[in-house]
Amino acid sequence: MWGGRFAAEPSALMQRINASIPIDKRLWRDDVAGSRAHAAMLRDCGILSAQDAEAILRGLDTIAAEFERNGVAEDLALEDIHMHVEHRLAELIGPAAGRLHTARSRNDQVATDFRLWVREASREAVAVIRHFQAVLVELADAHADTVMPGFTHLQTAQPVTLGHHLLAYYEMLRRDASRFAAALTRLDECPLGAAALAGTGFPIDREATARALGFARPTANSLDSVSDRDFALDYLAAAAQCSLHLSRLAEELIIWSSAPFGFVRLPDTFSTGSSIMPQKRNPDAAELVRGHSGRISGALVSLMTTMKGLPLAYSKDMQDDKAPVFEAHDLLMLSLEALAGMVGTTEFDKARLRAAAEQGFSTATDLADWLVREANVPFREAHHITGRAVRAAEERGRGLADLSLEELRGIDPRIDERVFGVLTVDASVASRLSYGGTAPQRVREQVAAARQALAAATP
Repeated sequence: MWGGRFAAEPSALMQRINASIPIDKRLWRDDVAGSRAHAAMLRDCGILSAQDAEAILRGLDTIAAEFERNGVAEDLALEDIHMHVEHRLAELIGPAAGRLHTARSRNDQVATDFRLWVREASREAVAVIRHFQAVLVELADAHADTVMPGFTHLQTAQPVTLGHHLLAYYEMLRRDASRFAAALTRLDECPLGAAALAGTGFPIDREATARALGFARPTANSLDSVSDRDFALDYLAAAAQCSLHLSRLAEELIIWSSAPFGFVRLPDTFSTGSSIMPQKRNPDAAELVRGHSGRISGALVSLMTTMKGLPLAYSKDMQDDKAPVFEAHDLLMLSLEALAGMVGTTEFDKARLRAAAEQGFSTATDLADWLVREANVPFREAHHITGRAVRAAEERGRGLADLSLEELRGIDPRIDERVFGVLTVDASVASRLSYGGTAPQRVREQVAAARQALAAATP
């Protein structure tokens, strides 16, 4: 398609390094859609005859059916998906196929195709995230009263409910969905018609092609149109952040399923065994999700590094923009689906969770709060008194609630028998009634709000 300028054919090695069809063949639906919109616009603007337009549109339908049925047969000499489509169109309808490329370049063509693909990938991400959120919400409702230890520094901190813990990941995923949604808003401009970099002298209608392809408007600057890959970076940034959240949950499942913790039993369907140790139940699905997060974050860094030094407008470096996005998409979808399936079928050991919550003096803050609330002790003093009580209990090998009133009053005479009403894990979680707190009442309110938000979400 560009050989008129050259006296020699490209070498086999040049063909190998130059061709992108092994990667960008994934864009065939988007390329056909963009070509259809472009052909229809050229016809409506009087640039393309109705006869040629009809032949082109009919040929594109045939190509779409062939690719759907048989896939794309790669030919490195044709370089990319755009020329594969155009070459096959010429085989089907003859010279009229060459008129399709009037008033466009492969630069605006690939920018449009890639936007269309990323738009659909972003919508898919939002849908799969919402499914995972729904799984978490149902589990949170079932475990609104299940007491477990809350951790800071992976040390027992305060009792929380399992439902509250699960809803923390619901909130992370809510933000992830919002990032993809925001990326969709910024992506909603069509580069088609920007041509190579300067626009075109043909009287085209860019508003028409933008509408036909479902965009809100055409892009405003032809140079930016063909050189912009912010939409791909937005997708990768959202994917990387989401993958970090998935990795955190995967890590907790890995820890919780280990023998020292024993908080959960992972399902057989999401576990594997050992080739030498028959007793093993390995959390491989969770470990792979954790590992995938590194590759997804790497995809973001890869494209950022590719784009950071490029002058306007298009450079061949940008041919490498699609591979990291495609890889990140595939890994993210697999991670979301696998983790949702694993979490939804995991068994939580309520007794083990409660026993762990009762260890580590997890209600110490409740004692300090009681001193502030009932004995009018300044919090810093209450903190010191409670620390002495913890030390006394630790020396005796008992929990705080197991100390006698006399022992507690020996630490501070302002303590009375009412204190025992706040030193159990159930009393502790029930008291956390502030908005967003772990109290079962608040968990159920958040479950109801989450269900309402998911039901109202735009498909």
